Amino acid sequence: MDRLWARAAPTTVREIWTDLSARDLAYNTVLTVVDNLHRKGWLRRERAGRAYRYEPLSSRGEYGARLMRDAMAESGDPASALAGFVRELSPEEAAELLRVLGNRP
Repeated sequence: MDRLWARAAPTTVREIWTDLSARDLAYNTVLTVVDNLHRKGWLRRERAGRAYRYEPLSSRGEYGARLMRDAMAESGDPASALAGFVRELSPEEAAELLRVLGNRP
């Protein structure tokens, strides 16, 4: 996802793989991860010749929020998971949370 946000344009798996070449990943590994992200609804894809170009369906912040929501749902006790998360916040993060909650419709 980081590579796709950094490029800010529809990107092929080969372009992502090239960006990650320093990590010595197999092309098929990158292809599998990108395909899984597409199937899970994180990426949109469009045909580009014989390949696909992928782009994120959400911003980095929206992605993080969805991951947190999914983690809470999978915890078996969302309220307890949320309470534990809030206890871990820094004072600055807690202040931002209160600000956002105060502006909630």
